[in-house]
Amino acid sequence: MTLPDTPLSSLWQQPLLAFLHYLQFERGYSSKTLDSYQRQLQQLALSIADADSHWLNLTEEQLKQHIIGLRRSGAKPRTIALKVAALRSFYRYLQAQGQRTDNPALYLSVPKAARSLPKNLNVDQLNHLLSFDSKDDILACRDKAMLELFYSSGLRLEELVNADLRDIDWQQQLLRVTGKGSKQRIVPVGKIALQALQEWLKQRPAFTAKLPEEDTNALFISKQHKRISTRHVRERVQLWAKQQGLNQHVHPHMLRHSFASHMLESSQDLRAVQELLGHANLSTTQVYTHLDFAHLAKVYDNAHPRAKKRSG
Repeated sequence: MTLPDTPLSSLWQQPLLAFLHYLQFERGYSSKTLDSYQRQLQQLALSIADADSHWLNLTEEQLKQHIIGLRRSGAKPRTIALKVAALRSFYRYLQAQGQRTDNPALYLSVPKAARSLPKNLNVDQLNHLLSFDSKDDILACRDKAMLELFYSSGLRLEELVNADLRDIDWQQQLLRVTGKGSKQRIVPVGKIALQALQEWLKQRPAFTAKLPEEDTNALFISKQHKRISTRHVRERVQLWAKQQGLNQHVHPHMLRHSFASHMLESSQDLRAVQELLGHANLSTTQVYTHLDFAHLAKVYDNAHPRAKKRSG
């Protein structure tokens, strides 16, 4: 990774470049996350930099004043939180490298943002979305396999795009997934999704004639004869949502959230859903897989000894 030309000195640029290389090659961060970290840290450097300052001598007070300035300028809480998270991670790296003895971003105050719950499709909407005919259209065949796999196994977008043929265990009906930070997990694949995948693999050779060597094992490929891109998948999901008459913006993450919500509503097993989603923290799953209050109240009434309703 290279940084764009800026008026910053090497004392600003080199530590940042080393940090981004660490995230990319040792932690396996996605390009989207790397771009976010680079943008947040470079913006701060450009606003603070002077002849005497650099990453290794910035103080907590300087960082605090920068954050205050962002708040006064009307920056959204989420934007500030992203910047502080990037700073904390960067300075943890510098500590580990022995370049700083402290983390000046550790105690920065972050404004609380309202946590918006991700939207999901209900079961009827999902069934309708997935009901299109794919028999005579190779692209529809591929797209149905992608959509079914999203909903069957709760995959992230990049997990689906990066899936390889060898990741599927047909006998055990499992898929090996490489998630955030290159962490692997095994997820089940439902019968309908497996059938859709088998139909797609019958059609896949039509797109493999000019595949580059690095894409020969890609599970999903485009008619441009290469591994399908995240942008292309987003476009195809939205295309089918529109074609199936769903009057809302549907994106891959919505299918993952729908999987999680429906699994949790049926099982009430938060830990199992956490494992299936590949969440490191249970708190992430709790927000991600919200239940409506009516369902929670019903579970409570049926389960709690002193909550059961009495007749008469």
